[in-house]
Amino acid sequence: MSTKMLYGPADKPPLSKWIPLSIQHVFAMFGATILVPILTGMDINTALFTAGTGTLIYILCTGAKVPVFLGSSFAFIPALITISSAYGLPYAMGGAVFSGITYLVVAAIIRKTGTGWLNKALPPVVIGSVIVVIGMSLAPSALNMAMYPNSDASQGYSLVLFSVAMVTLAVTVIVNIYGKGFISVIPVLFGLAAGYLFTLIMGNFFPAYHLIDFQGVKDAAWFGLPRMHMPKFNLVAILTFVIVSFATICEHLGDTLTVSKVVGKNFYEDPGLHRTLSGDGLATAWAALWGGPPNTTYGENIGVLAITGVYSVYVTGGAAVFAILLSFFPKFGALIHTIPSPVLGGISMLFFGIIASSGLRTLVESGVDYQDKRNLTISSVILTIGIGGGMLQFALGGSLTFSLGSVALATLVGIILNLVLPVPKEGK
Repeated sequence: MSTKMLYGPADKPPLSKWIPLSIQHVFAMFGATILVPILTGMDINTALFTAGTGTLIYILCTGAKVPVFLGSSFAFIPALITISSAYGLPYAMGGAVFSGITYLVVAAIIRKTGTGWLNKALPPVVIGSVIVVIGMSLAPSALNMAMYPNSDASQGYSLVLFSVAMVTLAVTVIVNIYGKGFISVIPVLFGLAAGYLFTLIMGNFFPAYHLIDFQGVKDAAWFGLPRMHMPKFNLVAILTFVIVSFATICEHLGDTLTVSKVVGKNFYEDPGLHRTLSGDGLATAWAALWGGPPNTTYGENIGVLAITGVYSVYVTGGAAVFAILLSFFPKFGALIHTIPSPVLGGISMLFFGIIASSGLRTLVESGVDYQDKRNLTISSVILTIGIGGGMLQFALGGSLTFSLGSVALATLVGIILNLVLPVPKEGK
């Protein structure tokens, strides 16, 4: 990205800046991290605890070189719901443990064989196109939050919600572009605060804007421990999650490439893809042992990196500590949960677009030649499958279904096309 780097991965901001920068990451990840347990019937506090501790595990595994935040993965939602319904949540957690183990096995293979084969399988035309897909495939969720009640299009368009999203987005953009000094580094906090206050003030005058309900805050306890679910194991659950893991590993490759492009460092080489995969795998297995959702790197937080130019691992590590603290204070977590969905949608419109733009930058800077029919074909198919929501789905037996879709399927198809389509000879 063209954003000027203010703090590199190893830089430690002064405490007066460190704390708000970390809190900014917490706000960015919060909505998605708690949405997964809400959809799957898991404990929100446990999800926050495992997201925070999982991020710290990732930081240790990568030698504190990669500034990412790990939160609840959406890719595992179908498997979590299916296995929980058929066998119970503990068996879903057992399957998730084996997902983490699968990551570790693949990481060991990469450590042994190196990444040369990855460079052949993932040239810039594939990498750039996949990064565009990662951003654009998330775009509908941002617009759904911004326009529809409960992010559900069937409930009808709401101009009220869209106005809240636009106020949030406008303030974020203005602070990001025109802010001076440290203020320009925390546009997300300003955008969230502006959107929240706008909704709160308008809600006192117009019922349609009454989107913030503090009843959950009143009902929540001040202090509480995350709820733990010990995993149980059976073959069907394990097999289901292992298969899904191969899809999420493809997403990990794309996310790591995206972070590399944003920060301007090759994290495939240093600390190495085997270490990033190991960190993700250990964090996922750890989360499952506690009864938390499997983890993944977060596009929202990558967006924060891109907007602010702050790539400090101390900042993302600080966000992890705040997430852990939040997990022990349900009342404070409930207060954060009152942030209206369109406010998060307004922020996400900028986040996800920036991720897609970094993919375009990869294609441009790598000099991908689209007069070459091979490159044009590969990009076209990746973009269509990824943005269009392509899905490979088949039954595993009983009520179990394996699904490979969107980013993961687009990545897999792009890799296959790159390997099988002949490379034009010079002069042809």
